[in-house]
Amino acid sequence: MIDNYEQTLAFINNRPRFKKKPTLSRMKLLLHRLGDPQRGQNYIHVTGTNGKGSVVAMTRQILMEQGLNVGTFTSPFITRFNERIAINGCPISDDDLVKYTDLVAKEVTKLDHELPEGGPTEFEINTAIMFCYFADHDLDVVILEVGIGGLYDSTNVIKAPLVSAIVTVGYDHMKYLGNSLPEIARQKAGIIKDDCPVVVGDLDPSAQDVIDKVAHETGSKVFKPGKDYFFEVVSPQSLYATVNYSGISLAPDNYKLSLAGEYQAHNAGVAITIVQVVMKKLGISLDKRSIKRGLAHTKWPGRMELINEQPVIILDGAHNLPGIQALVKTIRDDLKNQEVYILVAILADKQYDLMLGELASLPNVHIFVTNFDGPYKGRKSADLSKIIQEIPSHYPIEIINNWQLGFAKIVHQMSEDDVLIVTGSLYFISDVRHLMTD
Repeated sequence: MIDNYEQTLAFINNRPRFKKKPTLSRMKLLLHRLGDPQRGQNYIHVTGTNGKGSVVAMTRQILMEQGLNVGTFTSPFITRFNERIAINGCPISDDDLVKYTDLVAKEVTKLDHELPEGGPTEFEINTAIMFCYFADHDLDVVILEVGIGGLYDSTNVIKAPLVSAIVTVGYDHMKYLGNSLPEIARQKAGIIKDDCPVVVGDLDPSAQDVIDKVAHETGSKVFKPGKDYFFEVVSPQSLYATVNYSGISLAPDNYKLSLAGEYQAHNAGVAITIVQVVMKKLGISLDKRSIKRGLAHTKWPGRMELINEQPVIILDGAHNLPGIQALVKTIRDDLKNQEVYILVAILADKQYDLMLGELASLPNVHIFVTNFDGPYKGRKSADLSKIIQEIPSHYPIEIINNWQLGFAKIVHQMSEDDVLIVTGSLYFISDVRHLMTD
């Protein structure tokens, strides 16, 4: 029996993270044993290599401004595990997390003995806890963020979401999703259901072709940027973009974003489009003021998050190559007249050499590489010190063995006009955020 918070986290964290063969049958069996708690909700299903978390946050905030009760399931967490399961932005309480984990654990223990490959994985258990918790609450909409891919993701047991969204398709998790954009896109397109609309971001043509093919096979309408909805940044060289959006039922208008980075304009375009589709399906009139308030008040920890104003310190969980490329564009466009200090740690299973090379290409950055304890045993941070001699940079790349001491060292050598960006892994960002906010 699980009866306290520490036992809850120990149970979840000690579960296997992957199985040899991808399947949804184990997840469906677990949920059936629990009474199929996933049934009866209005779902929004969101996947993407990058940007899906920001889209979830924006969509949630806009819907909340409309007066709806909104559940969200996201990953990973930044401060506490509870953040992953939230209602109207409020994380599940410790007591409820213990209660629903104990409920799920009883069935997991049975399946451990029944199934030849063993019982559910960590993420399957997290998903089951979420479904059980949300089933006991009166929610208007539940937004599910895919963990990895889509086709075999444990969230993909839902039948008919109000709308699905594929924000981006890029190179990440290739071990599980494939080595080409079409292969990765096919995995993400797995969340498209029969006759259910899908909103896409600005995708590579090879990925878009795959999405279009699956949508055609399932009879699903695809909402595309530049065709069904339009957006452009109207505040050049501003860290917080103002976006002009039009499409579907909305005439052109400007929307100020509270999430930093010009790339958030793309995420806002997807979110606004999602909201329009959802509100129409729910038969609720959309108030444009809800969009303006929602985008102006969206918060998403660890994503271009400003945590100190003088000097400017930003946390950005750019955890893969596309994320780093977006960060590089932000620095090039919005911070080109400032000296930028970067403290970076990257997980060893990422394209860390290419990621570091992207950062080093900027003429105004001072890079400090470090390491941290990975999220769990067997998944460690990369030893970036082994590759820095191979990477050309404007300033010598420095090695910091203790990131806590290194963080303080960097801050002390900065001027008031300089910028410090901590990046490379969301798990690293979580550690730094604890240091800054405790």
